[in-house]
Amino acid sequence: MSSVEERLYKGQNLPLQRAVNVISVPFGKVVELPEDAEVQVMQARGNSVSVGYEGRLYLIEGAQLDAIGLEPIAAATLPEGASDAELEQFAWECLRTCFDPEIPVNIVELGLVYSVRVESLISGEKMITVRMTLTAPGCGMGEVIAADAKHKILGAEQVSKVHVEIVFNPPWSRDMMSDEAKLELGMF
Repeated sequence: MSSVEERLYKGQNLPLQRAVNVISVPFGKVVELPEDAEVQVMQARGNSVSVGYEGRLYLIEGAQLDAIGLEPIAAATLPEGASDAELEQFAWECLRTCFDPEIPVNIVELGLVYSVRVESLISGEKMITVRMTLTAPGCGMGEVIAADAKHKILGAEQVSKVHVEIVFNPPWSRDMMSDEAKLELGMF
């Protein structure tokens, strides 16, 4: 269990100690919540916290956790000169820290991520393409999850661009979930 999960509980009310940029759910847009705003913890998983404020849901990322009185969690980094295989592994690790703001299982264990590909651009820059799906075509969390994944993978200075492609073929099913995810969600 991470320190975020150990220190927060669902329904806990917290005042923001400073203004903070958050990701609006389900739109995936970055907005600023004001200092002293009272937020309610909806979910604390991985290195982010979903909070409610004035009837809306927002995602506070790890580097911004000081706004709610926790130690910030630095973005993952890679050593200079990392290979394509190391970049791909890095991307998978980042994706394991991405959660649907309403489901307590990461998107990799949910079976939402189909592939990660590292590409070298003509300019010499590296681009990572993530091919993923959602639990249902009408899922409103797609933009938020894609924005969270993109932002985390861009944490590596070797990565210049991230493209998150949301596809629905093959369609997602419960069979794509790991056993750990099924256990966490009580689906055994």
